[in-house]
Amino acid sequence: MSLTRLMRSGPGQTLEFVPTPESQLLAEMLVALANADGGTIVAGAFANGSLNPDVMVEDIESALLSAQNLCRPPVSVEWRPSGADSGLPVQLIVPRSPDFHSLTDGRSLIRSGRTNRPLVGEELLRAALSKRSEVFEIEPQLGATREDLDQVMVDEYIRGGKKSRHRPIVDSEDEILQEIGAITADGTPTKAGILLFGRNPQKFMPKSGIVFVRLSESDDPPSGPESSPELYKRRVELAGPIPRLIGSAIEVLEIQLSAEKLDENMQRGQVGSYPFPALREAVVNAVIHRDYQLSGRRIEIRMYDDKLVIVSPGKLPGWVTPANLVDEQYSRNPRIVDGVMRWGYNEDLGSGIDRMIKVMTEAGLPSPKFTESPSSPTFSVTFFNRLERSPMFEWEGSMNERQLKALTYVQEYERITNREYRELCPHVSGETIRLDLVDLVSRGILLKIGDKRGTYYIFKAKPQG
Repeated sequence: MSLTRLMRSGPGQTLEFVPTPESQLLAEMLVALANADGGTIVAGAFANGSLNPDVMVEDIESALLSAQNLCRPPVSVEWRPSGADSGLPVQLIVPRSPDFHSLTDGRSLIRSGRTNRPLVGEELLRAALSKRSEVFEIEPQLGATREDLDQVMVDEYIRGGKKSRHRPIVDSEDEILQEIGAITADGTPTKAGILLFGRNPQKFMPKSGIVFVRLSESDDPPSGPESSPELYKRRVELAGPIPRLIGSAIEVLEIQLSAEKLDENMQRGQVGSYPFPALREAVVNAVIHRDYQLSGRRIEIRMYDDKLVIVSPGKLPGWVTPANLVDEQYSRNPRIVDGVMRWGYNEDLGSGIDRMIKVMTEAGLPSPKFTESPSSPTFSVTFFNRLERSPMFEWEGSMNERQLKALTYVQEYERITNREYRELCPHVSGETIRLDLVDLVSRGILLKIGDKRGTYYIFKAKPQG
């Protein structure tokens, strides 16, 4: 990627600028990126694109060598100099690693937004266990041959790649498929290849599809959505390669919601009031992030009178938990995620959760509920479709004047940042502002979105009236 494009992106989850390379700093960056989704370190340049005149290529080489000696195990790095005579800046491309890395001082870091933070306790264990399961995507699919891949799907993928790159793809078809982990060196389809491009993925992984049910009761049937047909108003089984599976699920939801909106007995706040972009994001996330090693259960979309639940096999990946879901991101299936992005279903990687919350609250609906089941390896997203009314006057007796002023600001502008709050109340300390916001979040009135400097706050349930 050109320096101009990197500058336009700015530091973030997969990009950092290191104008003065130091071995300890580089080692921390290498470990953090390799443990997360990989990324690029631009060495010898500032984020504005200007070069550091005090740095030479030899300095970066020396610092990188020392940094790799501080990593356990060593982190793989691709050295990519610029076309300038000086060779600066140098792009250090760090791939996502199948290994779990730490520093010689014992710390294990991950990339979180623009920062590298240490993993501790349960986070550390979850991250290490996730790394062990990542080879599943590139395992050869037993019994599959090149003929089991749908040429139409392969052609669509390659066309999407040509559109998304500034240079044309010149590799052969099989070279491209091997590079993305869809086939092995001898042409055998991998599990990711079958899931993305297979003519019939469910032949090899029977439970890799989706089941949609419209339930006539408010609770689940005793034996789950796979049975008890007398309790369903509608039941649809969906199959096919992942891009088609996502498209089919979205179409089923659109048809079902449209049909129920036309019901003459429908009242405001009943089924049909869901903001559809939120459901679309949840479907995409369920398909690309589910644990495909759990072969005994499909993704389930359950629609009730008052809610819609999407259940995905597998706990949250890596160190991600329901508590940090908004701030953290980690892909269990990176090859599937990359493939789905080519079909345009996941354009803004990592922003889906924020988008779901935002469109629900803007519609005056409760934020989605994210749950890991304590009794089974599943993760679910629940959307409620009844409008919540939380008039400002209900809060007036329970908070200070600063907080009421902040809520009035959010009601008018839909969000507030720490800086904007300080400008509203310039005569109090930053710590007081922080504690006010913590209190509003803990009471379920505001919802914290984003991380570090990008943090802002919105209503957890948008006030009406």
